[in-house]
Amino acid sequence: MTALHHILAATDLSDASLHAVDRGFQIASALNAKFTIMHALGVQAIAPLRELLGNRSDDIIQTIRQDADAQLHAIASDVSRNHGVSAHIELENGLPIYALPVYVDKAEVELVLIGAHGRDAVQPLALGSTAARLLRQSQCPILIVKQAPNNPYQRIFIAIDFSPASEKAIRLAHDIAPQAQLILSHVTEVPFEGKMRYAGVDEEIIAKYRVSALEKASHQLDELALRCGLRKSDYVERILDGHAPAKILSFLETTGCDLVVVGKHGTHVTEELLIGSVTSHIASAASCDVLVVFDKQIRDTMTFAA
Repeated sequence: MTALHHILAATDLSDASLHAVDRGFQIASALNAKFTIMHALGVQAIAPLRELLGNRSDDIIQTIRQDADAQLHAIASDVSRNHGVSAHIELENGLPIYALPVYVDKAEVELVLIGAHGRDAVQPLALGSTAARLLRQSQCPILIVKQAPNNPYQRIFIAIDFSPASEKAIRLAHDIAPQAQLILSHVTEVPFEGKMRYAGVDEEIIAKYRVSALEKASHQLDELALRCGLRKSDYVERILDGHAPAKILSFLETTGCDLVVVGKHGTHVTEELLIGSVTSHIASAASCDVLVVFDKQIRDTMTFAA
């Protein structure tokens, strides 16, 4: 496994987004990693008011910047939350959706932590617009922090679909919480089962087909775990049968997982190509934290095609 060297938490200074900062302190301390706290001021919002404000607009921006800087340094120096980590403070003038990817690339950030929503959330655990847009655009793994991080992660559910993102998901989950219980799970759905049943195929044949699919998935999962350096005792295997989002969400609720890890990719030439319908559903609906891992091959294919 390869440890992370630089992680970043983005915050708008709302209570919900500060969960991401607190989780970042926790992970950075455990891994002895560099930790950056970033706040994007979004000063472009003042631009339409410049005619009314005149020369005062620059003073207002400076005041906003100084206030944010003071809040961030107070958070970073709070010994009750920083786990002994000395965080770097990064203030950007732009909007987070634009400023964050640029800084992440420039500073070689390996993991971004964000809150599920900002100040104006209607649904406390649903994804806000900024989080959703960052998921679609980011090439860096994103940890969506929905719960206050009272403890290190204890039980991690890793959704395995055997895409290139699956191996990275296992390795990254183990990096973030090396002591956590890992649950490696694949959800299989028998292809054309409904059509076979409609065509009069015997139920016994369909059942055998399903068993064969489950056994194949179990074998593939064990091979994947071995490539990631896991021993059989390092993980729990769960092969689920049915509709992936519903099965995963049900499992999460009944087993008390505090983190779910999913890959970001898709099969349709739409925005879902960049995030995947299953990943989008889980990221929005799960009540626990969600780690989204990028499938680099998808981006490479799109760049080449362009």
